[in-house]
Amino acid sequence: MEVRIRLQKAGKSSNKAYNYRVVAMAGKEGRDGRTLDILGYYDPAKKSYFQLKKDKITAWVAKGAQMSDTVRSLMKKVK
Repeated sequence: MEVRIRLQKAGKSSNKAYNYRVVAMAGKEGRDGRTLDILGYYDPAKKSYFQLKKDKITAWVAKGAQMSDTVRSLMKKVK
């Protein structure tokens, strides 16, 4: 099973700006599919408002999970 670390829509504010969760999910799942683990959150409306659980993400990557481009750029900002 291929595992992807990606963003999942979590909520919407009044100005139609979405909030996202950083999740690990099976590669075949759609955007709103079943998640394996919640690894953090991200709010693009507030540019620097995100939190990632680096230890969980590195554990999933060690198991063979692939990060999306957006999650990879967020990880670079954390380091």
